[in-house]
Amino acid sequence: YSIHVARNSSEVINGIITKTTMVISEIIKPTLILISSMILLVGIMSALFTINTTVALVASIGFGLLYLGVVRYTHQQISENSQTVAEQSTQMIKSLQEGLGGIRDVIIDGSQQFYCQQYRNADLPFRQAAGNNRFISEYPRFVMEAVGMTLIAGLAYLMSQQAGGLATIIPVLGAFALGAQRLIPTIQHAYGSYTNIKGSKSSLEDVLSLLDQPLPSYADQPRPIPIPFEKAIHLNKLSFRYTKDTPWVLKNIDLKITKGSRVGLMGVTGSGKSTLFDIIMGLLSPTDGEFTIDDEPINAENSRAWQAHIAHVPQNIYLTDSTIEENIAFGIPREQINQKQVENAAKQAQIAELIEEWLDGYQTLVGERGIRLSGGQRQRIGIARALYKGANVLIFDEATSALDDKTEQAVMEAIEGLGRELTILIIAHRLTTLKGCDQVIELSNNGVLQSGSFQDVVIKKS
Repeated sequence: YSIHVARNSSEVINGIITKTTMVISEIIKPTLILISSMILLVGIMSALFTINTTVALVASIGFGLLYLGVVRYTHQQISENSQTVAEQSTQMIKSLQEGLGGIRDVIIDGSQQFYCQQYRNADLPFRQAAGNNRFISEYPRFVMEAVGMTLIAGLAYLMSQQAGGLATIIPVLGAFALGAQRLIPTIQHAYGSYTNIKGSKSSLEDVLSLLDQPLPSYADQPRPIPIPFEKAIHLNKLSFRYTKDTPWVLKNIDLKITKGSRVGLMGVTGSGKSTLFDIIMGLLSPTDGEFTIDDEPINAENSRAWQAHIAHVPQNIYLTDSTIEENIAFGIPREQINQKQVENAAKQAQIAELIEEWLDGYQTLVGERGIRLSGGQRQRIGIARALYKGANVLIFDEATSALDDKTEQAVMEAIEGLGRELTILIIAHRLTTLKGCDQVIELSNNGVLQSGSFQDVVIKKS
């Protein structure tokens, strides 16, 4: 999770979709061509040396020096083009994502030209660099063909001046011409492969950098058996920061959350509320201190077993371009969805009546990122998704922030009415949202500012 947070999604998408294809076509395939060309080159030169050592030596030195000169002359340009291709291809995807992702504001503000220009500013250098590398890999062939013909003519003239005249050199020239006919394309293939590999070096490095994030070992495993959770979640002198060079996000947090309780978390922006919940959800590991469930420390080995208890409702709900039903039963194959469970979850999230009024009901398509729904509707589907999972620890990260007061009150009443076998953690900006909580915790930049019942916090606030 920390790696995903640190990376730009455009970089990851470009690496997976574009650069991996480029590695295949511009690195792996040229490498195979280069190997086969070198084998063929050795065979041709061996035959020419057997026929006439002098002619073979002249040909190998002549062509070799010419291609070596081209390589030395174009080396820096190919490297620069390689870097440009790698960087600008990512910028192209970034400008597309940003322009399409904010299409409502783009249309309202009339900023289409800005995003089109952003794309052009990346697209033109990308295509120029790619075109230059293609030209560099191809143009020596035409020069070498002319040089080869000149070399044959020169050798013919020089050898005709020797004793025996043309009659004695025709077999040698014939062999050399046949060899050159195969030699020049072979050298060109080897050179072209080299330039393709060199020109795609930066893309290869970017693809390799993605390999530092392999799929976790549990990715193809069935859902783990949840670890026992009968008593409490305990944070003991917990501190967190993302890197050694960044400031502390959380410092010396001491909290105890008993099972079945309703705990509200509030605090100013930047006080670490969401980060604290990320740690509780096992997405981030504490830098210092300890995070335990029933006195068992949570670590990389058992975090999945702890996450089996958890359902999360974020501030910004991610919806797929599919039906209401599929979005509530998120990540479950369509044929395995429990329709009754979907309907119950929707009722608890106070959205069932609205869904049933729609023509297609639970089969209504929500559009990309839920564009056809209001903000409040998206939030309630997110809540229904968490309830469908059947987890016993529900985490609401400002999940009611997009709801009007009446709807928020109805949703919070539904949440409060859930059984006491559920532990519910809520982040909210409004203190009134947390009035049904057993414990309200206020975070500051220096740790826990205050903790107590809702009434205690209200009194201290007033």
